[in-house]
Amino acid sequence: MASIGTRVVTATANVARKLGAALDGVGSSLEVAKYTEKLVPSTRFVAVDGVAPVVANTTNFVAPNASVIGDVTIGNNSSVWYGATVRGDVNKVTIGDNSSVGERAVIHVAKIQGDFATKIGNDVTIGAGAIIHAATLEGQTIVGPSAQILDGSVVESETIIAPGAVVTPGTTVKTGTFWEGNPAKESRKLTEAEIKSITECSADILDEAIAHEEECAKDAYQVAEDLHQYEDNMFRDESYWQPGQDYEDDDVEGQGVPGRIFDSTLTHPERAGELKK
Repeated sequence: MASIGTRVVTATANVARKLGAALDGVGSSLEVAKYTEKLVPSTRFVAVDGVAPVVANTTNFVAPNASVIGDVTIGNNSSVWYGATVRGDVNKVTIGDNSSVGERAVIHVAKIQGDFATKIGNDVTIGAGAIIHAATLEGQTIVGPSAQILDGSVVESETIIAPGAVVTPGTTVKTGTFWEGNPAKESRKLTEAEIKSITECSADILDEAIAHEEECAKDAYQVAEDLHQYEDNMFRDESYWQPGQDYEDDDVEGQGVPGRIFDSTLTHPERAGELKK
């Protein structure tokens, strides 16, 4: 049988719980516009029907607020930037090596109006705000910001799609060409310099992704330390002692090394004889 103390604690807890529920009910009844706060779970990597994204160990950077959803495979040294969405919910999305999905870009698939997966090859740069919907990009391609490549389209390698261009469903973009307009049309052939710039662009973005991955991996303590170091560098006079600078070994008038405040005759006068030796 429970002790008297236990029964008192249990009874008090029940009363407090009922009182809290009553107060909550009173507060709710006084609300003009009812509001229920909901916690928003992370949507960086989300499984759909038990199928989770597969990201290579050497995938360089997936931004904290990017969303990679469902049947998605991302290759080595690729990146998904801030606010971008890669959604493989009704079909599969494959992204190769050294490719990037820019800020707010959307990668999706099709199932209802045609059965199209999305395949993105190696060295593909997808600009900010672009849409790749149920299309194939074979590789070595630049898709400009806000461009759209739509259902069933095939973009062959070594091509550039201009910003804002709309590649209509079922279009084939031939290798070595530059496309622009709405609807997009081939406007000219690429120069050798432009073809070379495609892989250079993907390499440049890889370097940026490495830096962003390093910064986003820092915890609050590291961020605070970086801020402290930045402020110190901004305001510390060059003539002052600098962090990492070696101390001079010369003693000055028996008072220790200049700038070193510990273990000197000033801080430990009782050890003056010992420290002067």
